[in-house]
Amino acid sequence: MSHARVALVTGGNQGVGLQLVKELTAAGVHVYLGSRDLDRGRAAAREVGDGAVAIQLDVTDAASIAAAAQRIRDDEGRLDLLVNNAGISNTQKGDRSLEEYRKLSLASNASLDEVRQVWETNVFGVLAVYQAMLPLLRDSDDARIVNVSSGVGSLTANADPSYAYHANFGPIYPASKAALNAITLAMMVELESSDIKVNLVSPGFTSTNLNGFEGTESVEDGSREVVRVALLGPDGPSGTFTRWNDQTIPW
Repeated sequence: MSHARVALVTGGNQGVGLQLVKELTAAGVHVYLGSRDLDRGRAAAREVGDGAVAIQLDVTDAASIAAAAQRIRDDEGRLDLLVNNAGISNTQKGDRSLEEYRKLSLASNASLDEVRQVWETNVFGVLAVYQAMLPLLRDSDDARIVNVSSGVGSLTANADPSYAYHANFGPIYPASKAALNAITLAMMVELESSDIKVNLVSPGFTSTNLNGFEGTESVEDGSREVVRVALLGPDGPSGTFTRWNDQTIPW
């Protein structure tokens, strides 16, 4: 089946991912809503309505990624937009506040198991999905990759003691986003001579399950930059790292 535009959104069953699926489908994009739990994905796709199709996708599972790529290949023959949105912030925070958890996630005391688990999703998962979906993106005549990062991953910003989140920089979530930024730069360098665009975005401190709903922005407001960049046309820029509204974030 040939749709006007075909997208895959990882982690599309909740939070920023779900909001993005809603707005992409409203713009006429046919969206594969990636969800680790297929039942939750199907429930989210029903909530969205026409234009959204749930697909089982665990970014830490090579077989799941391969099956998702094959499904899109069989159904569509190409992929026009890949949004690497799936991410986790921790595995051991529990009911602690962000401030309480920060004291337990310093470079000196962070659980290495937790570091590995968070990086497995936020860094290696993004790279694995990119590698699997790149052949499909190459078959598009207007392909774009949007990686959802965070301003807390900016090394330049965090090196400044006056930066609002300077004291929160640690080896688990913030450093995973810094690593994601580096991985994204590697994608940008690899694809700079191709027609495939690559953009890095920060949705802001959005109130989602990722932060125990302690974020200060609504999911609609927090998703605005991801939506804006995802809907950029073929003449839109590549190689950018931005927050709303098209404000450049230092690497």
